[in-house]
Amino acid sequence: MQRYFVSNQQMTENQVIILGEDATHIKKVMRMQTGHTIVCINQNQRAVLCVLDSIDNTGVRATVVEELTEKTELPIAVTIAQGLPKSDKLEWIVQKGTELGATGFLPFSASRSVVKWDQKKSEKKRERLEKIAKEAAEQSYRLNIPQIHDSANEKAVIDLIAHHTASIVLAEEQAKNGETSQFSKVLSSLTEGDSLLVIVGPEGGLSESEVDHFQEAGAIPCGLGPRILRTETASLATLAAISYQFELMR
Repeated sequence: MQRYFVSNQQMTENQVIILGEDATHIKKVMRMQTGHTIVCINQNQRAVLCVLDSIDNTGVRATVVEELTEKTELPIAVTIAQGLPKSDKLEWIVQKGTELGATGFLPFSASRSVVKWDQKKSEKKRERLEKIAKEAAEQSYRLNIPQIHDSANEKAVIDLIAHHTASIVLAEEQAKNGETSQFSKVLSSLTEGDSLLVIVGPEGGLSESEVDHFQEAGAIPCGLGPRILRTETASLATLAAISYQFELMR
């Protein structure tokens, strides 16, 4: 069943109004008619089953027929701070990371990032990533659309460390040494409602000074096993491990 995110203002107790691209999607892509059903989710994670009442040029109106009880969000909030990778890898990371439950993404310019974003490019990229996150959240039955932060620098990542319950930095040397106990210890220390920042380097990894700076700010260097993962794989492997720890084992 098709799912659409709406603002709190678009959802009342008994009615939902769908506007813009989503209304166009219902009319022209899905070719829905009155009487068809959809699921709508507002910013407070209220999910409702709706029946379409009217479809016209001003939008789509639907009546709430059932309150849905869903639990599809990770028990902990995970933000991915991703060193800017090449080509369209960041789009892949956001799409698959959203499916795996990430709460937010912070692209940042690392010392080994080949790609550089100016302000104009950053705004355009963020809009594109927000659309990808929204579509992936709808497809994967999420109750939240992950936040896409503006592209930042090392200092912004360091500042973000203080706003999370725990932070880890995926460090290549730890992976080479087969270090996994730190990652396990961090996950074991977290409980439902906590937050975790995962810092991932671009192609070539993070520099020693970057890892040192993140560690000095409170992030714990961690490895994900003896194999070296590509930058577009590392955060996804982390999210899968988090899901196993907090959802599949319980």
